[in-house]
Amino acid sequence: MVPIPGTKRVKWLEQNVAALDVELSADDLAALDALAAKVVGARY
Repeated sequence: MVPIPGTKRVKWLEQNVAALDVELSADDLAALDALAAKVVGARY
């Protein structure tokens, strides 16, 4: 997954770039999968 953020401030750009260093554990991913299964409607 690749985020494509829009930003107008350098501070926010730095935060967005720092997000690339976030690593999710298997438990984190399982929790997110469980939440995603509850989403209703199309997402693009």
